[in-house]
Amino acid sequence: MFNFIWGYVGAGGVLLVCLFALTKGGRPERIGAGTMLSAWFLSILSQTFLGYASVQWPMFLIDLAVLAVFVALVWKAPRSWPVWAAAFQLLAVASHVMVLLKLRPEISAFYTVLNMAAYGIMIAIAFGTFIAWQERRAVGLEET
Repeated sequence: MFNFIWGYVGAGGVLLVCLFALTKGGRPERIGAGTMLSAWFLSILSQTFLGYASVQWPMFLIDLAVLAVFVALVWKAPRSWPVWAAAFQLLAVASHVMVLLKLRPEISAFYTVLNMAAYGIMIAIAFGTFIAWQERRAVGLEET
């Protein structure tokens, strides 16, 4: 993952968004950011030790767990961003299912969908955190 400069740029983006969500977000944003950080680290570990072989069962299970968390947030949190995050995560899970069903997508298309879904989730978390932060500021619960 960290072979190219873009790996470091992506890692910095994930860490900045998650730090923003953990410091300024509400409970749903903190849960979403913690879930993404955990999934990110577990994904790096699984790819480091298992490689990039055809079916990546640990990655599939991690993505299913993240989808379950986002679906729970959609159900319980009074916010709109978890719907977007769950939709992007469902794209990632669907990509894994395509590989499992041997529909033979191009491997570059598979990884592009996974990466773009992760960027979409991070944008959704950042947007949700900003809105939650501004709502608390408007009510006077947080100072500038």
